[in-house]
Amino acid sequence: MFIDEVILTVKAGNGGDGACTFRREKFIQFGGPNGGDGGKGGDVIFLADPNINTLIDFKYKKLFQAINGEPGGKKNMFGKTGENLIIKVPVGTQIRDMETGKLMLDMSVLGEQRVLLRGGRGGLGNTNFKTSTRRTPTIAGKGKEGIELKVKLELKLLADVALVGYPSVGKSSLINKISSAKSKVGSYHFTTLEPKLGVVRLGEERSFVVADIPGLIEGAHEGVGLGHKFLRHIERCKMIYHIVDVAGIEGRDPIEDFEKINNELRRFSERLAGKNQMVLANKMDLIWDMEKYEAFKKHVEDQGHKVYPISVILGDGLKEVLNDTWHELEKTVREELEEEADIFEVLKANRSTKEPFMVTQDEDGVFNVDGSIVDGILGKYIITHDEESVIMFLHMLRTLGLEEALRNAGVENGDTIRIADTEFDFVD
Repeated sequence: MFIDEVILTVKAGNGGDGACTFRREKFIQFGGPNGGDGGKGGDVIFLADPNINTLIDFKYKKLFQAINGEPGGKKNMFGKTGENLIIKVPVGTQIRDMETGKLMLDMSVLGEQRVLLRGGRGGLGNTNFKTSTRRTPTIAGKGKEGIELKVKLELKLLADVALVGYPSVGKSSLINKISSAKSKVGSYHFTTLEPKLGVVRLGEERSFVVADIPGLIEGAHEGVGLGHKFLRHIERCKMIYHIVDVAGIEGRDPIEDFEKINNELRRFSERLAGKNQMVLANKMDLIWDMEKYEAFKKHVEDQGHKVYPISVILGDGLKEVLNDTWHELEKTVREELEEEADIFEVLKANRSTKEPFMVTQDEDGVFNVDGSIVDGILGKYIITHDEESVIMFLHMLRTLGLEEALRNAGVENGDTIRIADTEFDFVD
């Protein structure tokens, strides 16, 4: 089964929490803080694996998560770093942000590894919060949560040459003849139900990759037939083999076939239609009216393309095609179709847009405080129910504008305030 598009969720590992511990040793009555830092969470990494050809491994599993970092320990022991998650994908896979559609990673280089999401950093142990006035800090850093992201994986085959043409014109037979590929061949439409890659070897250090794309039909750019599903696979090829049944065995007109396929390429992508085409006039061994061939040849050449008369079955004309292909590929540079977006900017755009402070009053008259600043502090520090820890938490919020936000919300002296699971009275 060939699967070339999947949607999945990836999540970087959470950072481990810092430890809030104190020395407890014989003959030492008041030991100082000795909580270690938490470990960093694992990264989400994509690997372009040459041994994978489809995205079928992602058909059933939809969540991929790196390992969390371990919490810090006593005696200033650091938590263990979470193991990275390496996701293997075929060469040519593009990873897009599902929310915006922006391209984040283009895995077009064989064997490359690229980081999509960095694991959350580990929280600081309470040792780091010791000061000359705070000798026994009861606060520790909280490990940063790993980012979770929904992404779309699209596979675009990286072939040098793409085969296009109506069904049953001989594309599968051609790729079987010139390469080691084994495409299914038959006398019925849509024999090829998935793209096939074949390596053509002309000698030492002279080879190129050909993609056999399922037959296009009129309306393919709009999703008719199988063509639309596979047109994107040839967007990044260097050139095109356009195969035409010049003998018209199935009663179709070669010139009409040639024009209709090019129209589909144009309507899907002008860039695709503008690629260099080698027009292969196949089934020359079955043609009886050479005037028909000459008319086709003139029509194609008037549009700036060279026609190669061939017979795939007999092997006639293929040597010239392959040699000319090699010379054309030598002087053709693969186009970069789309720039990658800045991953940091994409992630930043996906973040919550909470107000700094959001104060609401419930039916019991309690004022509940939420907002991005509250989330930020709760996400950064481990707040215990120790009095010193709570006071420090409230002091940070007050410094960042909590008192003003409460007054603006109508809070008065003696009203009850709730932040997370902590309640206190407002004193004017």
